[in-house]
Amino acid sequence: MRELAGKVAVITGAARGIGRALARVCGAEGMKVVLADIDAEALDEAGAELARTRVEGMAMTCDVAREAEVEELANVAFGHFGAVHLLCNNAGVAGTVGPCWTIEAEEWDRDLAVNLGGVIHAIRAFVPRMLEQEGEAHIVNTASVMGLLPVGMAASYGVSKAGVVALSEALALELRQQGGRIGVTVLCPAAVATDIAKSLKIKDEAMESLRAEIHEDLQKGVRAEDVARAALEAVREGRFSVLPPMPGARQVVDRVEGLLAGGQPFAARF
Repeated sequence: MRELAGKVAVITGAARGIGRALARVCGAEGMKVVLADIDAEALDEAGAELARTRVEGMAMTCDVAREAEVEELANVAFGHFGAVHLLCNNAGVAGTVGPCWTIEAEEWDRDLAVNLGGVIHAIRAFVPRMLEQEGEAHIVNTASVMGLLPVGMAASYGVSKAGVVALSEALALELRQQGGRIGVTVLCPAAVATDIAKSLKIKDEAMESLRAEIHEDLQKGVRAEDVARAALEAVREGRFSVLPPMPGARQVVDRVEGLLAGGQPFAARF
């Protein structure tokens, strides 16, 4: 989908981080933007920012873990603009830190419901209508390099993001069978300078200092705007995956080779 000006983008998790950066770059391309986020206060700020730059759009609170709210988001977006050309399933939480056997059932449910369930709900709510509309469209799902590489003490996040990768692959294959008018891109960034570490749930109080350490490490990562621009470049070029630069991408190859050789999982380095 090379022409973006005048098209409609719906972005979940749009109040902060990669989602807010996606909103900025989509607006700069002349797109109409629908912002969705569970944080009403931050969402108002993001909406006001777009309004100041004279980007046409709207903001709507939405908990992507709740199917009915995602369905209502689709109703509003299609009802107001008549079509959705770019769907960015970006909402996510950082997950629970601790050995996987210590993560409570409700913590697994929370992490999976937002990170994976939110994408599932959006696909179910938006794709049938996107197939009915005319012209090209595209779906961008935000996963993580941790969906491709093993990381201890972060199983719920890794499992949820690996699910997003697998779902994106299946979605791309299935949409290709429908004629290929709707493309799919999966984002697998590594360290991005965002505040996502604030949503970490730490199992052991003695490990609470990890939050600050992880946040500090993330601030050394790539800018959210760079990830957003890479996503739109992939949309224009019809590329499926956006992975981080080496050594992150090289480790994905090492992981697959290790699996084929029957080796043990290794600790990823970012």
